[in-house]
Amino acid sequence: MSATSAPAAAPHATAPTVLAPPAHSSRRLRLSLGVLATGMLMTVLDGSIVTVAMPAIQSDLGFTPAGLSWVVNAYLIAFGSLLLLAGRLGDLLGRKRMFLAGTGLFTAASLLAGAAATPAVLIAARFLQGVGSAMASAVSLGILVTLFTEPRERARAIAVFSFTGAAGASIGQVLGGVLADALTWNWIFLINLPIGIAALLVALPTLPEDRGLGLKAGADTFGALLVTSGLMLGIYTVVKIDQYGAASAHTLGLGASPSPCSPDSSSARPPHATRSCPCGSSARPASPAPTWCRC
Repeated sequence: MSATSAPAAAPHATAPTVLAPPAHSSRRLRLSLGVLATGMLMTVLDGSIVTVAMPAIQSDLGFTPAGLSWVVNAYLIAFGSLLLLAGRLGDLLGRKRMFLAGTGLFTAASLLAGAAATPAVLIAARFLQGVGSAMASAVSLGILVTLFTEPRERARAIAVFSFTGAAGASIGQVLGGVLADALTWNWIFLINLPIGIAALLVALPTLPEDRGLGLKAGADTFGALLVTSGLMLGIYTVVKIDQYGAASAHTLGLGASPSPCSPDSSSARPPHATRSCPCGSSARPASPAPTWCRC
């Protein structure tokens, strides 16, 4: 044969095809934002709605004046002391899992509080409500910033989230008075049932799945117990100032007690431990000092 055939011309390089986002993505984002804002609304609402119905609760259940304050204090102590622990557990076990568990616990505790017939049951239910609120609230903002990656969309979503929380306190005062006058005090807790169930049903398919870092990534059981007990002791000291006084031996003794937190918690952290970032990544500290992620 005289000559070899000419090689075939190389095909023109084609740009990679960029798949358009699914049509339901924007709707899913709006639903997710609505679920997170509803969780925040229930948390703030429940902290203020009960104050209006306190006289009716006292007369119906036979609370003493000192014991009545624990209807509020039990919620505040559980909520404030468990926020830090719940946030870390959300990093390790998954934020969606923690949000669903917290919302479910809060809803179940609301049913228990609405059906309470004794002061002890109501105080226990309020404590469980605080636990559920802490679990859901601690991971809500982390879920929010992973959903909205664009700066403008993220700022708008955070504004909606913050406004809902700020408005919850005012709405609680009005709604608590309406429910206590039109129905009974039980309904200030039972009103959470349809809201909580609806939030759970919407959150299951809409919130993003995340498996978390795992308990082996940095679970410090002893440190968690120390931090949680220290926060609980501090909040208890603050809420009892009205009863004992700011300059009493009870307040000064508990307030001056040494902090159970380690002064150098970073040195106790394993070298391979990572710290979760609210934007969904994890960063290893570059130095022994605690380092937050750089979003």
